[in-house]
Amino acid sequence: MRTIQMTLEDDLVQAVDKIVKQMHTTRSAFTRMALKDAVNNYKLSQLEEKHRKGYEKQPVCDEEFSVWENEQKWGDS
Repeated sequence: MRTIQMTLEDDLVQAVDKIVKQMHTTRSAFTRMALKDAVNNYKLSQLEEKHRKGYEKQPVCDEEFSVWENEQKWGDS
């Protein structure tokens, strides 16, 4: 693990301090968790953007998924 220095607004530090006290954790642990969540959210948004661009280049055709309609069993019959 590495130690880094960060500059944060006072109100943000106060808000984090309240949360970590309630969670019985530390600023560092909370920050690690928040940064991991931010990285995962970024990766997800990049993947969603990649999918969006892919579907723009090659849109779904009407018959693409309808071939499975007869295979579906809804349980209401």
